[in-house]
Amino acid sequence: MIFVNFKTYKQGSGEEAVALVKTIGEVAEETKIKVIPVVQAADIKEAIIASKLEIWVQNIDTESYGAHTGTILPEAVKEDGASGTFLNHSEIKFSKFDNLKLAVKRANEVGLKTLVFASDISELKKVLTLKPTYVAYEPPELIGSETDSVTGAKADVVAKAVVISKEAGIPLVVGAGVKSSADVKKSVELGAVGVAVASDVVVAEDPKKELFDLTEGFK
Repeated sequence: MIFVNFKTYKQGSGEEAVALVKTIGEVAEETKIKVIPVVQAADIKEAIIASKLEIWVQNIDTESYGAHTGTILPEAVKEDGASGTFLNHSEIKFSKFDNLKLAVKRANEVGLKTLVFASDISELKKVLTLKPTYVAYEPPELIGSETDSVTGAKADVVAKAVVISKEAGIPLVVGAGVKSSADVKKSVELGAVGVAVASDVVVAEDPKKELFDLTEGFK
């Protein structure tokens, strides 16, 4: 599987987000590889309408209904049609582990799947105790890298992460610098179930071409 994080790129916002979701749907249909757009909360409903894909949101907050201006409610994104949420991505990490724990609990309460990010093996071990749907190993120093990928620069860590995740019974996704079918193939060979990508697809001149290349790594 491939998670495509739209972040807040212009190419992944509003009408352009909807267009990209449609493109991803075409690739997923042709290749039969599961590709999950991870969109901004404001774009969930439009993405759902435009596609038959499973749509995820980039983050949720821990609060429930009440006086919480600007909060992304788990109930709201679920009602809009989101199937899951990223949590603890390096660009929006929880400052306290207890808050992350509560976020996973809140996601579970409303029926959202979770992919929780870890920056290193120590954090991965803690995250696995929360029993998310998926866990991701993504070293922040390689995010957006145009020269190195997690499978190239951190293959030994990925292998260790796979063992630890399998022992906990949680599928592992890897990300950071993933930009080719070779990166995807190496991830799968090491034991990951999929990859998380962002700029390689979202800001590409030809996102469809980039996605087709990535899916080749699963063959």
